[in-house]
Amino acid sequence: MSASTSSTLPFRDGETWFQVTAPDEPRPGALPLVVLHGGPGMAHDYLRNLAALADETGRTVVHYDQFGCGRSSHRPDAPVETWTPAFFVAEFDALVAHLGLDRFHVLGQSWGGMLGAEIAVRQPRGLASLAICNSPASMQLWVDGAAELRAQLPTETEEALRRHEEDGTTSDPEYLAATQVFYERHVCRVLPMPQDFVDSEAQMEAEPTVYHTMNGPNEFHVIGTMRDWSIVDRLPSITAPTLVVAGEFDEATPATWLPFVESIADVRSHVLPGASHCAHLEQPEAFRAVVAAFLAEHDDA
Repeated sequence: MSASTSSTLPFRDGETWFQVTAPDEPRPGALPLVVLHGGPGMAHDYLRNLAALADETGRTVVHYDQFGCGRSSHRPDAPVETWTPAFFVAEFDALVAHLGLDRFHVLGQSWGGMLGAEIAVRQPRGLASLAICNSPASMQLWVDGAAELRAQLPTETEEALRRHEEDGTTSDPEYLAATQVFYERHVCRVLPMPQDFVDSEAQMEAEPTVYHTMNGPNEFHVIGTMRDWSIVDRLPSITAPTLVVAGEFDEATPATWLPFVESIADVRSHVLPGASHCAHLEQPEAFRAVVAAFLAEHDDA
């Protein structure tokens, strides 16, 4: 069985926590995989099961908690302008340098896929491939997709969401209950919610600085600093082979990820039937099989 070790590296005025899962039987030529979690600020817990790729593919798998959440340093009093994509690209670069990774794959889920694209447009020398999972190419596309999905909710649910958003009462129990209806359709369709997802959400709710600053109070009411983010115009700069993964009922609707498919030169896409935003929790074996095949194809010979 694979073995996991954790440590920290210095970053800015604090530390970044990371975990390295090494395979019991390394496969020659299998490059390490660095996993980027979502949120921003959701920590790696809900992506824990991707560590199984270590034994399944014979490669090292690296998880980390991005600065400001999870086991890494928190800065609830940091200026709003601290939390930018460039900040988290710099953190990724620091991690790769700390671990001495010359060649590597990157898999990002949700915000992690957006961050992965931000990394890839810079064409880092060591990037062997990129997997963008359940991610939009712009927040306007994300908001538009969320509006379409919200329109399909029961009338009383959508009315509760709209009323509390207009009143600024998004912590009201009625609003949170309505939010849950959306989550159970389009974020994670496994009920009760898997413990790994619960763990990520709990740490975010305990100290929500990054999530609330960059995103907003939830997945579909985006009022944070990322509201105008887009990478659409920069996508032709991505030269690494890219896999785009989504779920059939994903809150990342097809229109949100289509620009990746249209603008990245070496790209393919895969939609998991019956899955939503957390396809890796809903259909873990199927999700990992798709990723594993892609990684193997782009390992160094």
